[in-house]
Order: sequence, then structure tokens, then C-alpha cells
Amino acid sequence: MGKILIKGATVITMESRDDIIPDGEIAVDGQKIVSVGPAGSAPDGFVPDKTLDAGEMLALPGFVNCHTHAAMTILRSYADDLPLMRWLKEKIWPFEARLEEDDVYWATMLCCLEMIRSGTTTFADMYFHMDRVAQAVERAGLRADLSRGMIGVGHEAEAALDDSRNFVSRWHGRADGRITVRLGPHAPYTCPPDYLKRVVRLAGELNVGIHIHLAETLSEIEEINKKYGMSPIRLADSVGLFELPVLAAHCVHVDGGDIEIMAAKGVGVAHNPESNMKLASGVAPVTAMLKAGVRVGLGTDGAASNNNLDMLEEMRSAALLQKVSNMDPMVLPSFEALRMATAGGAEALGMGGEIGLLKAGCKADIILVATRRPHLFPRHDWLAHMVYAAQSSDVDTVIVDGRVLMEGRRVLTIDEDEVFRQVQIRAERLVGRK
Repeated sequence: MGKILIKGATVITMESRDDIIPDGEIAVDGQKIVSVGPAGSAPDGFVPDKTLDAGEMLALPGFVNCHTHAAMTILRSYADDLPLMRWLKEKIWPFEARLEEDDVYWATMLCCLEMIRSGTTTFADMYFHMDRVAQAVERAGLRADLSRGMIGVGHEAEAALDDSRNFVSRWHGRADGRITVRLGPHAPYTCPPDYLKRVVRLAGELNVGIHIHLAETLSEIEEINKKYGMSPIRLADSVGLFELPVLAAHCVHVDGGDIEIMAAKGVGVAHNPESNMKLASGVAPVTAMLKAGVRVGLGTDGAASNNNLDMLEEMRSAALLQKVSNMDPMVLPSFEALRMATAGGAEALGMGGEIGLLKAGCKADIILVATRRPHLFPRHDWLAHMVYAAQSSDVDTVIVDGRVLMEGRRVLTIDEDEVFRQVQIRAERLVGRK
């Protein structure tokens, strides 16, 4: 990492809807942005080691994918068109039981490759064999918030606590700070209250946050209400979960009281519109959550239930889904959808002000999007273009922590052919084809 000067771009800072700089300039020194402004605004004496000519490109903060299961790329298109619990019990969990550590590593490398190519610079992941996930992230150069998934019933409950403690000690703050770690209790229906209390105590002891699935399906709501007489959100609050930084995935079936709790306790929500639609889980009340002050970001969920990791598609789906479900074309306008994928996602992860903005002092997580494309003409509104028209293949350059990971659509940190080869071989072994 050295000094980088990005020249000529139309800079979308994400500080406000109108904070767009034509013919802008971004100066990067090491891991951080040192200045953002019009042409010629770099600090006096700033001599770049590398200059990127970004004429006819947009510069934006990298996308923040708030919820995924990276290694599930190996399950892409393996088990489609099923309801969630049947999908999990009959297809996903039996397949995952056969996964080996190296399978997880190469499937995560495939995830990282796909994310880089589509402009994601930070992602939050929950899975297992997480040391191998962290190694893939470190090699690929992305930023990640990682959690070892924990099931609180059965023979692995204790091991999950021990593994999580060890994972935090090995990886929290590693890769020059690009990797952070949380605890990952899967969900209230797999982690009973007493176990969740143990997770809360351990997270407090380790001074880390929690990543959990909450209120994803109606069957979950019915089960938790039947067992405990309250909603999953109220249950999580009752065991003290929300006294810690929490990233709650889905939150599809939440009422006004649930939303008040989430807002008051500073819960970050990862909204996954495409996965929720595909699994017919429902439509999250995103506009109500945002209005109440809940920090809402976007996630793709895993590639087994999406089936890609494209945050541009996720933004578009989020905006359109809120419009039709509210019967109001004015809800979740383009800037708000784009904010959920950048600054809003950063806030949901507890990284607000550090990533998700193009601003002096922020981490240099930057993407350049080529605009000389038929679907991006005429140039009426760049924010609308990004949400409703842009494609992942328009992402030209990706920078994370001041390091160029992709330039001119060429990924510099990953051997694509080797990733494709390894994943295909392993996928065929896992389904019994050799």
C-alpha cells in the first residue's frame, strides 16, 4: 500500500443525496482516504505512487454485504424451490455435514472472487471451519466480520462455545484490522434461552458482538411464541442479547413493539430481500424500521438461497419490494437503497464513519463503476442509475484498505481458474459425481 490518486471520477460520497462531485479527485495514503473534492484538491505535496484515471466512471464506497454464508457458493443451485425448514433439513444440513475444511476454503475464495467482481468490499459471514474462511479473506484482501455459527442443542453446543472463543483469540483484528469477529448463535429455534445467555456472557467477556438470525419465517414466530410466549425479538431482548452490539439477519416478521426494541437497543438489521422472496419468507417492514431509526443494511444471504452475491441486484430488489408492498412508489428512493448498501450497512455492522463513505479519515474502500454503457445513458440521475440500471459487470476497479484488488476488471489477488477448478471438483465429490 502506498499513495493513490483517483482523478476524473464523478464522486458519490454518500454523505448526503446531493453530495456528488463531478470531475472529482480522491487521495489515498496507506489504508485511509486523505481528501475528497474537485480536481486539484489533493493536499499540497501529495505525490501518488499510482494514479487511476477514472474519467467516465463513478467513484463510490464499496458495498457492504451485511449477511451471508460465504462457503455456500458450493451449494449454488443445488437445492432450489423449497420452503426454508424443508430446504435446511432435507438438503442443506445433510450436504454441509459432508463439507471438509478445504471445501470451505475454496468455496469462500469463490465467494470473495464474486464479491470483488461485483463491488462488495466488506461482508458479514456466519458459517463453520471459520479459520479457513478467515484465511481466504486474508488472501483475497477483503474486509470481513466473521462468526462461527453456533447450534445450542445437541453434541456440538459446548464445542461451538470453545471454538468461538478460540476463533476470536486467533483472528479478531487480524489482516491489518480487516478481519473482525463476532459470536454467531444461529437462531432462537436452534439456541434455547439458557444457551443464548451463555453466548451473551462469553461475548461480553471477549468484548465482541453477536450475529444471529431473527424473525425470519412465520413458522419461527409460531414456534417461539408457543414455547416462550413472546416474539423472537422480545426473547432476544429478555436474555440480554441486545445489551451487546447485535447484527440481526432478516427480521421479516416484526411488529411495532419489536421495532421499538430494536431501535432503542441499537440493533443492526441485515435485510435480505432476494433470499426472503426466494424462500417465500415474507417482506420485511424496512420502511417502518428506517422511520423508527433502526440501522438497516443489505445482505445477500448465502448463494444457496439467492443464488448470487450481487449487491446491485439486492438494492434494486429492496427498493422495488418496499414500493409494491407499501403500494407507494415514493418509499425507499434510490439514495436510501444505495445508502443501505454502503453507509447504512456500515452502521449496521458497527463500522459507521469508518467505511461506507468517501470522506477524509475513512478507510480507503472504494469502487469505480464504468458508465459508458447503453443502460447508463442518458445521464439524468446517477443515484437512480446505480440502483435501477447498473450491473455488476460495470464495476471496473475495487480498492480495499488502500490496496487495489481489481483493476480494469482483472482481479489481482485471486487465481480465478484455480478457484473454478477446485470448487467444481469438490462440488462433484460432495454430490457423488466423480
